[in-house]
Amino acid sequence: MARQVRAEQTRATIITAAADLFDRQGYEGTSLGDIVEHARVTRGALYFHFAAKEDLAHAILELQSATCRRLARDTEVRGRTSLEALMRLTFSIARRSAEDPVLRAGLRLATGGARPRPPLSHPFTEWTDIVAARLLGAAEESDVQPDVDLDVVAHSLVCFFVGTRVVGRSREPAARQPRRTAEMWQILIRGLVPVTRRARYLSLAARLERETAPV
Repeated sequence: MARQVRAEQTRATIITAAADLFDRQGYEGTSLGDIVEHARVTRGALYFHFAAKEDLAHAILELQSATCRRLARDTEVRGRTSLEALMRLTFSIARRSAEDPVLRAGLRLATGGARPRPPLSHPFTEWTDIVAARLLGAAEESDVQPDVDLDVVAHSLVCFFVGTRVVGRSREPAARQPRRTAEMWQILIRGLVPVTRRARYLSLAARLERETAPV
């Protein structure tokens, strides 16, 4: 049992080290030697868990997917509207991305052309499906204008959210993401939400920014 625990800890250490390097240096700019040195493990330990760098990339994408799906479940709480759940999800991902190198590396891998192995979906496909489901619920709850094309909005929202993170990666610290997420919602709410309900969601965006901003 103790050996199994140590093996799991070593695997997690290697993944975290690889994620940190993929995030900072890119996938192509990181060698297995870099990962061994950064993780402070032997090459034998790395090859015991991962036969190639591609296996590490896939493990990171799997963890990113699991984290995002868990956050999506956690933000669905009885009494919350679908739009509030969606807003909370984006702020949760923004906050976690500032803290978790795996989420940041997963984004860089996804935007760099990484192809997840089936049955794992591409992150952007998975995110678009989650967003589309929340928007459908919001439309049924009359929180979205009736003439809005929900598929177009889902695609655009994912592009907007990912784009702010990609641009921000080279221009500002990850801790700035809650502010950028609030700015995104200020624009989207004014275009999507009926006038009589906008104040509620604009206020929610401001509150979520305060709740997720670094202390």
